[in-house]
Amino acid sequence: MNLHILGICGTFMGGVAALARELGHRVQGSDANVYPPMSNQLEQLGISLFSGYRAADIAPDTDCVVVGNALSRGNEAVEFVLNRQLTYRSGAQWLAENVLPHRHTLAVAGTHGKTTTTSILAYLLEAAGRDPGFLVGGVPENFGVSARIGSGKEFVVEADEYDTAFFDKRSKFVHYGPRVAILNNLEFDHADIFPDLAAIQRQFHHLVRIVPGEGLLVVNGEDAALAEVLAMGCWTPVERFAIDADAEWQARLIKADGSEFALLYKGQELGVVHWPMLGRHNVMNALAAFAACHAVGVDVAAVMPALAGFISVKRRMEVVGSARGITVYDDFAHHPTAIRTTLEGLRARVGPARILVAMEPRSNSMRLGAHARQIAPSLDAADAVVFLHRPELAWDAEAVVSALKGEGHKVPTVDALIDTLQSIAREGDHIVFMSNGGFEGAPRRCLEALQP
Repeated sequence: MNLHILGICGTFMGGVAALARELGHRVQGSDANVYPPMSNQLEQLGISLFSGYRAADIAPDTDCVVVGNALSRGNEAVEFVLNRQLTYRSGAQWLAENVLPHRHTLAVAGTHGKTTTTSILAYLLEAAGRDPGFLVGGVPENFGVSARIGSGKEFVVEADEYDTAFFDKRSKFVHYGPRVAILNNLEFDHADIFPDLAAIQRQFHHLVRIVPGEGLLVVNGEDAALAEVLAMGCWTPVERFAIDADAEWQARLIKADGSEFALLYKGQELGVVHWPMLGRHNVMNALAAFAACHAVGVDVAAVMPALAGFISVKRRMEVVGSARGITVYDDFAHHPTAIRTTLEGLRARVGPARILVAMEPRSNSMRLGAHARQIAPSLDAADAVVFLHRPELAWDAEAVVSALKGEGHKVPTVDALIDTLQSIAREGDHIVFMSNGGFEGAPRRCLEALQP
């Protein structure tokens, strides 16, 4: 089959492309922004990429056009597909029809931690010898690819709540039909498509409705919003995970930074995890993954030691390098809760050392100002924050900067941001770049600028 994928460089659609190629299909694709690392991964797979959405780039012998959710009516390629009555599918639908049948699908949903939890779960299943398939919204360092078919029964999919396509406004995750669904947490986000938290909860309940009674829901036992989702109706066994609440799966922190914790199942300690990850939130991610492994028959105690070798996904507190005794990190956090938990984990690790944050408000919710009041409190663990306030930002960051506990700076360009960091950084500091976009390569540019 010949496929053309619109929006191919997105993390999800790039994964779909990789899976299609592995299945033996000829794959081409278009995107408004063809850029590394996804473009490199796709080109290495022999996938032809086109910059922009031109009708002429869709080959005459294309059997199916897979449409990403960034595409809308009025787009040249979309209008061509509709006018020529070409066969088309959303990425989620294509995955459901071509990869997931006859697989034991484990879906990881939630506002935060989906990519990391999906990666941990796939890694643990691999350690158990299951050879799982997976599709992750990032590149798990232990695998080096964002997606693969796998020969095993299990397929692990990062299941986000964002809409599916211009012709299908349901959340992507309702297409996957999982036997095991992880509900990691639930907060308001995606202000561009959801008016309020209740609207997101309804989508999560649509997911709950399709998990079979012989399956399992793995649910954050500390999350009130998820409890409300289950209260709407639940027809599937539930196992909860928590640190500070009663639950089937629990963790007892041995080190405050989360790098060492005891794992308990129904009150019985199974062992102690030593791993390189930081933060309470990552311990919660691990608990969810352990519970899902157990649900498909994995001996959890036997695979626990494997986590010592787990390497986080790219751009999740990824250490870019060090210069002059200053460590530079690249992180994907773009929601106040993710920002707070990430910085708290780093603070627990580095103690009194200074933490400097460079922040780009790039997500749709951030740019719309949906989280503006929550940003300053989420940065309490930082000693200084340099806030990138591009001219096109629809709200004034001055109120955020003035409310910071630490030192605050507002700059209009990435060049000015790097200059400011250079002027305030000193030996022993930790500089964390936070953005869900490319940030114009700022983390590596900053590291280069710090070189003696």
